[in-house]
Amino acid sequence: MWIYEKKLQYPVKVSKCDPMMAKFLLEQYGGADGELSAALRYLNQRYSIPDRVIGLLTDIGTEEFAHLEMIATMVYKLTKDATVEQLKAAGLGDHYAVHDRALFYQNASGVPWTSAYIQAKGDPVADLYEDIAAEEKARATYQWLIDMTDDVDLQDGLKFLREREVIHSLRFREAVEIIKADRDQKKFF
Repeated sequence: MWIYEKKLQYPVKVSKCDPMMAKFLLEQYGGADGELSAALRYLNQRYSIPDRVIGLLTDIGTEEFAHLEMIATMVYKLTKDATVEQLKAAGLGDHYAVHDRALFYQNASGVPWTSAYIQAKGDPVADLYEDIAAEEKARATYQWLIDMTDDVDLQDGLKFLREREVIHSLRFREAVEIIKADRDQKKFF
């Protein structure tokens, strides 16, 4: 049984209508290093990871869905009052023609999300290094998004997301050390 509390992990505020910024944020919605890809990557990898770190992948994968919800809310708020002309000027005319204002899993260039973005090698250390790289790429993207807007309210939410990427990277680094120590002690493999 699930209990749903309609509350974001962190409050999302925007100060103005900005369809161009919404377009850029789609990278974190449906891009290769975005929140959907991260959530599905981690929740998939947990089936071939040692028991000692399954909980970590489950927790972070689940949190990535909360981040996806934040990005969706940002995009919605940045475009809800935009005119069709503003959407077209921001490069979202094609999106509007197909989806109206509905979100669609695509990157900032309009390329649809694909499962090819999800990496799973089956080797715990290789997968965790992939996860570290994914978190670092997401952190970098969040920084660039922060740099692209002068909306301090939007920057606040993006900074929260950037910092969570840092924490996730650190947790994955700790998991690598746990797995390597277990390998050295021949606890598995």
